[in-house]
Amino acid sequence: MLEISLTGLLLRFLFGGSAVAAASLISKRVGGPIGGIFAAFPAVFLAALMNVRLDHTGNELIMKSIDLTQGAMAGMAINVICAAMVGVLSAKKGWKKGLTFSVLGWLIVSVFVSYVMFMV
Repeated sequence: MLEISLTGLLLRFLFGGSAVAAASLISKRVGGPIGGIFAAFPAVFLAALMNVRLDHTGNELIMKSIDLTQGAMAGMAINVICAAMVGVLSAKKGWKKGLTFSVLGWLIVSVFVSYVMFMV
């Protein structure tokens, strides 16, 4: 279950790093909100999906892709909540505390949702 190939790691690194670099450049060029939209690009999900394709075929490929997609949809929903909380908490508590509390909240909610979705 936790097996990740070197190819998968490289794909995640390249897609994720490229997305972060592009979002940073776009944000500097046209402003934060538009850069934020590009920062939400699901590069790591796409790399993971490509990695599933490299490692599996047939029905196993379909099942693994569905599992990965369900997890990604839950993760993206949690990310929306986290982004909203960063905005609210940063305005009230300052950016350091707001970011820290939001990321801790993201971690707690992500672990809980993962447990409920995939362990129960």
